[in-house]
Amino acid sequence: MLTESIARARLEENGQEHVFRFWDQLTGPERAQLLAQIESIDFRLMNRLVAEWVKSEPPEERFGRIDPVPVIPKGGGEDAREAWQAGEEALKQGRVGLLLVAGGQGTRLGFDGPKGAYPIGPITRKSIFGYHAEKIRNLQRRYNCSLPWYIMVSDTNHEQTRAFFEKNHYFGIEPGNVVFFEQRMVPCVDQDGKFMLDQPGCLAMNPNGHGGVIPAVVDNGIARHARNRGVDTLSYFQVDNWAVKVADPLFIGYHVMRAAMMSSKTHRKDKPREAVGVHCLCDGVYRVIEYTVLDLYPQLLETDSAGNLIHYAGSPAIHILDVGFIESLNANYDNFPWWRAHKKIPCLNERGERIEPREPNGYKFETFIFDALRFVTHDPVVLEIPRLGEYTPIKAYEGDNSVVAARESMRALWGGWLERAGFPVRRDTADKVAVDIEISPDFALNEQEFIERAKGHIYDALSDVAIGPDGRIENR
Repeated sequence: MLTESIARARLEENGQEHVFRFWDQLTGPERAQLLAQIESIDFRLMNRLVAEWVKSEPPEERFGRIDPVPVIPKGGGEDAREAWQAGEEALKQGRVGLLLVAGGQGTRLGFDGPKGAYPIGPITRKSIFGYHAEKIRNLQRRYNCSLPWYIMVSDTNHEQTRAFFEKNHYFGIEPGNVVFFEQRMVPCVDQDGKFMLDQPGCLAMNPNGHGGVIPAVVDNGIARHARNRGVDTLSYFQVDNWAVKVADPLFIGYHVMRAAMMSSKTHRKDKPREAVGVHCLCDGVYRVIEYTVLDLYPQLLETDSAGNLIHYAGSPAIHILDVGFIESLNANYDNFPWWRAHKKIPCLNERGERIEPREPNGYKFETFIFDALRFVTHDPVVLEIPRLGEYTPIKAYEGDNSVVAARESMRALWGGWLERAGFPVRRDTADKVAVDIEISPDFALNEQEFIERAKGHIYDALSDVAIGPDGRIENR
């Protein structure tokens, strides 16, 4: 543990001595907490970020040429069967692990707890974590394999997430196969680059972004754990996408066949300014251009003569990463790009009064996992996917990318499965499925599996219906 004298010296050396402003008022545990936060800070990094992003404006990146990234079509190309078989073989051999980013809270959903604990199931109230776990159970049964599930949490939700898994008996997953690990936190700074205090004995800090999974995988021994199990391929996804295929054999197969360092899925953007990054080649280098800076690159908003986006390849944040690639990125993490966000950050003023700002008053710094793609040296593997059944992120309760939209997608997806399996489904005058439907991913991961396993069952979706892991109706 850092001592008070060393902490004071470190703060003074870096122009942050105000952090100790309320030291004399703190209890023993509060002092220990503040010292632990100070010890965790990479001052060299913070000084660089303040110099580059607060005390000056970084130069805008400009490219001589931006080209569409080559994309493998939905369902794969001519070698799709070969890729599928390669992916299945990798699963059977135990080469695949799951890497889930789950550091967020459900605040924007109106939910007090980790976002993954949100009860997204409209009938069963099954959590997002529960849906992902049922997919894993299905895959492990199908391929007679063991899939280690690495879950990156944050300081703000680690204990809650672990407790939620314990309460739910790890959703039927072997507890030894579920490994939680924390990402790093970084201080928030004010307009002058000074650290902000959330409480007299607590700095205002934020997680270092989903790109923080790279050092976290190494720092917390996840890479070593994976290698010891024979895992060399990590299927990366984010917790808020309930529909994601957690370990897609086709995607894994293309990644393995092409000896890729990092692979990505893409979906067609539904509008030029959809709030997703854009996969492209910038002066020949693989990049994802974040949607917040699209105005710097107007060519990314252009359409062809038929009105279709030329740069249509949106980024749903679904990747596969080679364990060795993660280790090499971490070894050179000083070169990894950081981003600044101007935010409204609650904090204490000089008198110790709590401030709830109405306008942005400080900066948060974070990294993005898609920036790892610029370090890929092979030709990129980019597989196009449909939205329905693969990409329905949950960012808010209503509107685009919301709880409401996710439940609509459940009705559309599973209602179609039921109808094509020969079961009645009630629709409204606009031909939309008019009842809530849930089908356990443990029972069926896709339509083909559902049609096969539904034989001998009787389902009637003229009213709400939930089909459990054993294929029985389990409305509750």
